[in-house]
Amino acid sequence: PMRRWERQDFCKGDSNDSPSKRKVVYVYSPQYTETCDSLSKVPNRASMVHSLIEAYGLLQHMSVVKPRVATIEEMAKFHTDAYLEHLHKISQDGDNDDPQSGDFGLGYDCPVVEGIYDYAAAVGGATLTAAQCLLDKRGEVAINWAGGWHHAKKDEASGFCYVNDAVLGILKLREKYERVLYVDVDLHHGDGVEDAFSFTSKVMTVSLHKFSPGFFPGTGDLCDTGMGKGRWYAVNVPLDDGIKDDRYFHVFTSVMQEVQALFNPEAVVMQLGADTMAGDPMCSFNMTPVGVAQCLCHVLDWHLPTLLLGGGGYNLANTARCWTYLTGAVLRQTLASEIPDHEFFTEYGPDYSLEISPSCRPDRNETKQLDKNNAIRHV
Repeated sequence: PMRRWERQDFCKGDSNDSPSKRKVVYVYSPQYTETCDSLSKVPNRASMVHSLIEAYGLLQHMSVVKPRVATIEEMAKFHTDAYLEHLHKISQDGDNDDPQSGDFGLGYDCPVVEGIYDYAAAVGGATLTAAQCLLDKRGEVAINWAGGWHHAKKDEASGFCYVNDAVLGILKLREKYERVLYVDVDLHHGDGVEDAFSFTSKVMTVSLHKFSPGFFPGTGDLCDTGMGKGRWYAVNVPLDDGIKDDRYFHVFTSVMQEVQALFNPEAVVMQLGADTMAGDPMCSFNMTPVGVAQCLCHVLDWHLPTLLLGGGGYNLANTARCWTYLTGAVLRQTLASEIPDHEFFTEYGPDYSLEISPSCRPDRNETKQLDKNNAIRHV
């Protein structure tokens, strides 16, 4: 008999919920995936993620919506005209030597490659498409796993991020919803999103992340809480190496229960970077998809319009495992442990299993008291 990956009841929802009750939109087109595959930091990752979701038969449970490409005017809702025009100019010939590029954060960790503007417009457009589906009530949850590029600033590329699609999605939801909550469980601090909304009380940003000297981007300490009218509307939970599912979920729920009660959001954007997984080259946290799914389902149980985005994740097979498992959790579908045969099957050796096992590394968070109360004291 097929082994099933046992999953707790954390995604069952209310007793009167049935799997067909949650309407889910999945933003996808072959062209979009091909464009995202070209990102040098995560080559072919978009295809691997989509192929595994498809192989598990999950597409039949979702509305698959083709994304549109963002216009320069739409991206200018956040990014400066000067940045977008420069990105467009250098994108046409892949010019990595333009002297102005350094001013816009291009080069080094955000290399200039031909077509990079088209990639930015595609990712931005896909997240805007997902947000619009929520506004139009086409789904209660909308997914863009190829989005979640949370480091980009209004006038600067940063940390492999050329467009901040998360900010664009939040701004789109703000057209209808008064209070939007941004939740970021990527390994890295969601600095670009926090910065974008640091002066407003209409968007609360919550980020759990590794915080350590020399670790990118170096921001997101406990005392970073927003500014002006936005003071106390940024919540940061700095963590150390080795954290595993149980402790992470405990910290997450402690913070999110307070945030939900005090901010009372009307819509949620959640960034689910998979660089927290055991086996990621970042070699920092020690999580599995089960722990992240518990956090996701805690948020989904609020029954608010929710936009789900990807982000980091540099072990490509584990990232596909994680986001496929999360898609199953959203749909309340239990997935077989065995990876189904599909185009990228050979990438999942040697065990060809959906599980990710934590590694035998110490949890550096055990030795110090994680002061969650500090993070939420002033919300």
